[in-house]
Amino acid sequence: MKKYAAELTGTFVLVFCGIGSAVLAGQKIGYLGIALAFGLSLLTMAYTIGPVSGCHINPAVTLGAFLAKKIGARDAAGYAVSQVIGGICGAAVVLVIAKGAATGYDVTAGLAANGYGAHSPGQYSLAAGFVAEVVLTMLLVLTVLGTTDTKAPVGFAGLAIGLVLTLIHLVAIPVTNASINPARSIAPAVFVGSWAMQQLWLFIVAPLLGSVAAAGLYHGIWTGAQPIETKVAERALPSEQVERAVRPAA
Repeated sequence: MKKYAAELTGTFVLVFCGIGSAVLAGQKIGYLGIALAFGLSLLTMAYTIGPVSGCHINPAVTLGAFLAKKIGARDAAGYAVSQVIGGICGAAVVLVIAKGAATGYDVTAGLAANGYGAHSPGQYSLAAGFVAEVVLTMLLVLTVLGTTDTKAPVGFAGLAIGLVLTLIHLVAIPVTNASINPARSIAPAVFVGSWAMQQLWLFIVAPLLGSVAAAGLYHGIWTGAQPIETKVAERALPSEQVERAVRPAA
């Protein structure tokens, strides 16, 4: 239960800070500020709850970890449920704060919900949004799987993952408001309803497909790699380096 509580808390922080930055301060900090809010939230949580649950805080990441055999089916299901609950709680708190403004807040304005077509910040089509979500989620999940692999340098995974999420948001915000995370998309859609719920399917299906692609690529890159034979390595070196390497010490 501690792992599930950690995932709930981490997703709450991600959604509250990420969506909160867009809803409460978006006009002042712009896309860069919002992207940094999401990236810094993930980076912070990676070092805070990472030792407890691995800090997935995203059903797509959890699916990728499951396919990569880093987590079992029972924990994967528990993580996903916890993430959705945490995200909804985060969006609820943002909505309460937003309604406290002197001018109030109309939830139909979007609550930073994800959308395509008329509900895309840049009026991007369904196809464009789908491709962006698949490819960018693949990038995120591949980064998570690669940087947490036993062959990767220890201690730097959180930094790399936080930075890649920032990069992803810089690309995706104009297209779909940047989902890359079904829990992040479900959270505001629950309160917005109408169009947000109608378009929600894309922000569940596309990230999960991107996760599957990332798991396949991860297996191909990491587990498919073969050690380099000594003779092959020697042929790749200049002859004088090989001679020094094999010459007995004086």
